[in-house]
Amino acid sequence: MIDVSIIGAGSWGIALAVLLHKNGHKVTIWSIIEDEVSMLNETREHKDKLPGVKIPEDIIITSSLKEAATNKDMLVMAVPSPFVRSTSKLLKEYVKENQLIVNVAKGIEESTLFTLTEIIEEEIKGVNAAVLSGPSHAEEVGRGIPTTCVAGAKTKESAEFIQNAFMNEVFRVYTSPDILGIELGGALKNVIALAAGIADGLGYGDNTKAALITRGITEISRLGIVMGGKKETFSGLTGIGDLIVTCASMHSRNRRAGILIGQGHSMEEAMDEVKMVVEGVYSTKAAVKLAKKYSVPLPIIEQVNEVLFHNKPASEAVKELMIRDKKIEHSDLPWE
Repeated sequence: MIDVSIIGAGSWGIALAVLLHKNGHKVTIWSIIEDEVSMLNETREHKDKLPGVKIPEDIIITSSLKEAATNKDMLVMAVPSPFVRSTSKLLKEYVKENQLIVNVAKGIEESTLFTLTEIIEEEIKGVNAAVLSGPSHAEEVGRGIPTTCVAGAKTKESAEFIQNAFMNEVFRVYTSPDILGIELGGALKNVIALAAGIADGLGYGDNTKAALITRGITEISRLGIVMGGKKETFSGLTGIGDLIVTCASMHSRNRRAGILIGQGHSMEEAMDEVKMVVEGVYSTKAAVKLAKKYSVPLPIIEQVNEVLFHNKPASEAVKELMIRDKKIEHSDLPWE
């Protein structure tokens, strides 16, 4: 048994807390929102974000970060990506040297172009930052539906510690040293999922969805490899696997927001309707900046950016993607 705290009481944080509790660990959940803590302690369920998933009575739910962060074997950073930096600033007062912090959010910070583990490492010196990611909707993990993820860490020992903590008969965990590739795949797939949702909202079909997924992973891999991620990662669970589930499922807040945008709603209206943080919106600008920094063409992501932030009609963005210059699919395949 280990002593672990979940930093963040959203749907993913609660689902992982329940999973870790089932594995026999001592679990604490922290939220900065006092009313949320009171509600969760009273009802033992987050009826807005994860209805139907009961929180066991012996899981501690607190608003005291000191209580949640002090002398823990593992901290799980489960706040939405825009709040990782501010939460890390609060955490650093309480965490021990070489504290293992496992980030489970997905995003890239627009102002610095940092991944989320890079933000954690910058704010909390001497921390052991790792990542857990993959095709894993909280709604399904909370219900015990079979799921697979990847634990990425700097050392094999840390990755295997995370693997052992989370893995059970319905939650399979692989290990990887490619933290950067895992995080880029997780962040950028949300942007492609917005595109997939926009296509759904426009009334397009399976052909369009398949094209977006296939060309989307090409864009993600193209940028990720130039930045130092490994091609194997982008063809695995945290690349194409996460992209498929996020583009295809109505559990995906990014896809749901995209559907609303395709139907004519503004980005702000779509985010209000979804009622949760749509992380792909925050990652889109960062992705466009990374594309310019590394001189990598990302046509789908660039068109999503135009629709979100420059009032471009979604149908016009799709038309531009279709009539771009003629290309060969794989330029490294020679003609005989």
